[in-house]
Amino acid sequence: MTRAYALVATLQSMVADRVEGRKDRGATAVEYGLLVGLIAVVLIVGVGLFGGALNDYFSSLSDTVSGWNE
Repeated sequence: MTRAYALVATLQSMVADRVEGRKDRGATAVEYGLLVGLIAVVLIVGVGLFGGALNDYFSSLSDTVSGWNE
């Protein structure tokens, strides 16, 4: 009986360790998801703000270059 109890206690300990490790993995996945979402928001805002200025610059450059052919 003692041997069976030791086996059950060992199995319970192994299962508890695995379940505890999975809790950390889930939290890490959530943290990475939030980080990716934040980076996406920063990129979208950056392109939105910088995109208009870049479009104006290339339009001006296009007008300048097209005047060279005339």
